[in-house]
Amino acid sequence: MPIPDFQTAMEPLLELLGDEREHRQTEAVDHIAGQFGLTSEDRSALLPSGRQTLLANRVAWATTHLAKAGLVERTGRGRIRLTERGRQALRDHSAGVQIRVPYLNRFSAYLEFRGKSDRENDLAVEQTRNRSVVSDDGGTSPVEALEASYLALRRTLGQEILDRVKQAPPSFFEQVVIDLLVAMGYGGSYADAAQAVGRSGDDGIDGIIKADKLGLDFVYVQAKRWDAPVGRPTVQAFAGSLMGQRAGKGVFITTSKFTNEAEEYVRRIEKRIVLVNGARLADLMIDHGVGVADVATFRIKRIDTDYFEPE
Repeated sequence: MPIPDFQTAMEPLLELLGDEREHRQTEAVDHIAGQFGLTSEDRSALLPSGRQTLLANRVAWATTHLAKAGLVERTGRGRIRLTERGRQALRDHSAGVQIRVPYLNRFSAYLEFRGKSDRENDLAVEQTRNRSVVSDDGGTSPVEALEASYLALRRTLGQEILDRVKQAPPSFFEQVVIDLLVAMGYGGSYADAAQAVGRSGDDGIDGIIKADKLGLDFVYVQAKRWDAPVGRPTVQAFAGSLMGQRAGKGVFITTSKFTNEAEEYVRRIEKRIVLVNGARLADLMIDHGVGVADVATFRIKRIDTDYFEPE
């Protein structure tokens, strides 16, 4: 059974609180997981950011929406209980009424809350120009919408980066690799990396660079601006060249991808070789600010429960 969206989590959350006791938010997560028969894999599924489970995020947003409508109240750090309005909602639910956003819209405080959160959602949607990310009758939380928007933007940017790199002259590809290695802390100074990398002239580059700024270790680098996949023979030849260069570590960068045989080969050999395909190359460029520029920065904050917790 799929993980319930935050609207679907509202009714079982109210039912848990129907025993008139105070409950922890973690209890609500466990209760809803049991109600929907979620597996351990379902329960451990993370948001794209990896900072919170998808289930805990959706239960938290269900709690937020119910609290804004006055159906539940927060009684302490991570603690909630039912209100009189929530008891009426449970009676309505027993009579066949669904407790979802349309039901909550009857309360003015909730409408005020929705007015603000909808504007925030619209901003995320505008960024991706994809209104299917959030909808009035859907169950996507603002955090999910924002993270989905970010990932969509990142995927699009990554493809644009690869397209530009493939269209540029070979010498520009050399510069991309040098810039990226230096940004990641390899190669010593920019001048050191530029002297060590870019000697092959075969629409790619080869070289030995410092693994650290002091030159205590070295890494052999090969990169191919290819469209076709890089197979095992090419990677195996690269591994063989490490012996002649007295290098135990290597990085092979390509704008395309590696075959399964090539990836399996580097897992079995003694020498440490890292394969960087086109998608990962674009990700590294984005992460280290190579060839990209900031457009806008959004800081997402949460409540500091310690601040509001009475001593």
